[in-house]
Amino acid sequence: MRNLVIGTAGHVDHGKTQLVKALTGINTDRLREEKERGISIELGFAYYDLPEGQRLGIVDVPGHEKFIKNMLAGVGGIDLVILVIAADEGIMPQTKEHLDIIKLMQIDCGIVVITKVDLVDEQWLAMIRDEIKDFLKDTPLENSPVVDVSSITGQGIDTLSHPES
Repeated sequence: MRNLVIGTAGHVDHGKTQLVKALTGINTDRLREEKERGISIELGFAYYDLPEGQRLGIVDVPGHEKFIKNMLAGVGGIDLVILVIAADEGIMPQTKEHLDIIKLMQIDCGIVVITKVDLVDEQWLAMIRDEIKDFLKDTPLENSPVVDVSSITGQGIDTLSHPES
């Protein structure tokens, strides 16, 4: 069975680490400074066991522009990217920067996760979905599935972790 590595990508504070924790139960922020500041500084690692026995490795990358070198170190070996975009903010500078890196690394398999959907109404969420569709046009992630998620309420976590359901 082939091992797969999944990597996160997206702007700082859009919920990448919370999403990984909701999926795996593992907090990838392990440094005291990361916990105090509430942002990832170093690469974080987790795993997810599929029902058929395969283990997926997950690399959680920092989203802050000051830690872009750490993000680059984390995407080198990934097979699939989870591009995280917060519903309350939409596409931000590091979203764009991380997508550029995804293109440069020729990562063409991904899932787009709209996080923090519990913070917005349906009309706003529809606008964010349209913005994302336009943003991904003519990129490797153009036809990727889009999943609405709240790591707080659990909405969409089951869909993301069991896409065939």
